[in-house]
Amino acid sequence: MFGSMGITELVLILFIVLIIFGAGKLPQLGEGLGKAIKGFKKSVHEADAIELEAQQAQVQQQPGAPPAPDAAASAQAAPPVGTTAAPPPMAPEPPKV
Repeated sequence: MFGSMGITELVLILFIVLIIFGAGKLPQLGEGLGKAIKGFKKSVHEADAIELEAQQAQVQQQPGAPPAPDAAASAQAAPPVGTTAAPPPMAPEPPKV
């Protein structure tokens, strides 16, 4: 996985990290790293969804293209002109430990 890195190099890196951050900060450092990776994966997934929506909108704008099934459903669900719709409910956040 690490190419030519052996166990001694990994132990040395761990020892240096332990000296720099201290034993008390290592759990916080791991938690922050995990949250960063999770956020990165989430943003990559959301970018794919945004790109897919843009492609669907572009197909709908082409003349002669049949309307998408979800476009008809959203047109039916639209509120009458002059009224405002309530925003959709947000999912609750998970409890923080």
